[in-house]
Amino acid sequence: MSGGEGEDPQKLKRIAAAAYDYDNDPRWADYWSNVLIPPHMASRNDVVNHFKRKFYQRYIDPDLIVEPMVTNNSSQPARTSTPPPQSSTSSATGNNSTRQRSSGSASRTSGTSTTPPTNSTPLRWDPQTIQFSVNAWVLVVAVLAIFPLVPKSLSNRAYRLSFLGTACSSLYSLYSLYGKPRALNLQALQVWFQSVVATKDFIYSIYCLTFVTSHLCLKFALIPILCRALEHVAKFLRRNFSRSTLYRKYLEDACVWVDSNTTTLNILSSQAEIGIGFLLIISLLSWQRNIIQTFMYWQIMKLMYHAPATASYHQSAWAKIGRTVNPLIQRYAPFLNTPISAIQKWWLR
Repeated sequence: MSGGEGEDPQKLKRIAAAAYDYDNDPRWADYWSNVLIPPHMASRNDVVNHFKRKFYQRYIDPDLIVEPMVTNNSSQPARTSTPPPQSSTSSATGNNSTRQRSSGSASRTSGTSTTPPTNSTPLRWDPQTIQFSVNAWVLVVAVLAIFPLVPKSLSNRAYRLSFLGTACSSLYSLYSLYGKPRALNLQALQVWFQSVVATKDFIYSIYCLTFVTSHLCLKFALIPILCRALEHVAKFLRRNFSRSTLYRKYLEDACVWVDSNTTTLNILSSQAEIGIGFLLIISLLSWQRNIIQTFMYWQIMKLMYHAPATASYHQSAWAKIGRTVNPLIQRYAPFLNTPISAIQKWWLR
């Protein structure tokens, strides 16, 4: 009886995790977009469900126990090591003994291993390490671009390099996750484009290319770039350098804060992106106006409003703007209702 009672809470937690509405939680879309796994594994239900349980453990219920994901090579031993379910007590005992054996082997492995193997993992040039290197470089260059004491020529060059580095990082992430089109024909390109067009990496690559090719220098546009780079760098450092003395002494608090406030950073990014759109409209009145860039940027804003990875943040920001502006328009400028309605039809289409 005691073994069955001990197992019931975790069983209920797993049921709750399976029944959770992930699609309506904006944090899940952001979490899943930052998971770097091969495309053939991203389409497997067992892989998706495993990361859903990890997401649920992190954001909803920290007490949920998430078992390691079983690969094809280890699936057969895992099945043979589990005893037949004769009763709830024997099943719980078998699971506990399996966990004890696995934890014991893990402790023996960690006891016999030395420090160099754990430190050698970040040195491998896998996709995560490449992404970290590029985003760390972008973070340094972007700070250099907005620092007030930097010479103007160097600041402008750092400004463009920040967007160029983020564009390269986003395109590399798309290649790592989705690969390249199967063929260089219209149908294959269309299928590949439809699979990536709503992703956060694709949106940010187009966002950065819009500013790299423009002569207009808006330092305000670096805010989303800085938030993205901070998030990637903090996650990589927490995952790979948690045992480092330098990390614990100087970077741990900052990385923990960034990793636990990703929603705040995404809200800040969405508000900055909307503000940039209005700045581009105002710039049409100056000699630096660029009608094509403004039109392209508002197309990106429309995509951000509808894409699952960014929709919740942008829709919330636009709702706040509407609650503030609509009463003023109704009171002081009712003649704007007709053009605003036409714009809203295009926006929501």
